[in-house]
Amino acid sequence: MSIPKIEIYISVDVETSGPIPWEYSLMSIGACQVSDTGQNFYSELKPINNNFIPKTLEVNGLSIEKLKVSGEAPAAAMARFETWIKTTAGGYRPVFTAFNATFDWMFVHWYFMKFLGRDPFGISGLDIKAYFMGKHHSLWGETIKKKIRSVYPADTPHTHNALEDAIEQAEILRRMLK
Repeated sequence: MSIPKIEIYISVDVETSGPIPWEYSLMSIGACQVSDTGQNFYSELKPINNNFIPKTLEVNGLSIEKLKVSGEAPAAAMARFETWIKTTAGGYRPVFTAFNATFDWMFVHWYFMKFLGRDPFGISGLDIKAYFMGKHHSLWGETIKKKIRSVYPADTPHTHNALEDAIEQAEILRRMLK
């Protein structure tokens, strides 16, 4: 007898202009199915303000000024993301997964609540670092990406592009789940 599939894992990565969503902007969202990374979503968003920490923009390579012109309106981006999540989940429960899920989930949840008044993921997520820690009985300090990639190598490099990093995380988690 097989266990029915009732959940679908969705790997999510974000790039931001700083450490907290109410004072800084969500600049890009990347997401994909863990089981099929070709099923994916990407958006670059208009900033909600001009606040940024220079180091974050150096790391992610995004521009507040450019996104003011070319970014997707946050409400439209979140509505499109919600539609993608529901479509890709196909009636199953979508489970938010990320590498250091607390950071990515915080931004995604805040944006969903602020702009749509709801979050299709709900109030929880699966943290890949914590899953590794439990599976390998390791210390939290041993959950750095370099260590985890040495055990579960990903084909996709870590680039600080939200979609590419979501795919990288999906590859790592898929290998962990086997």
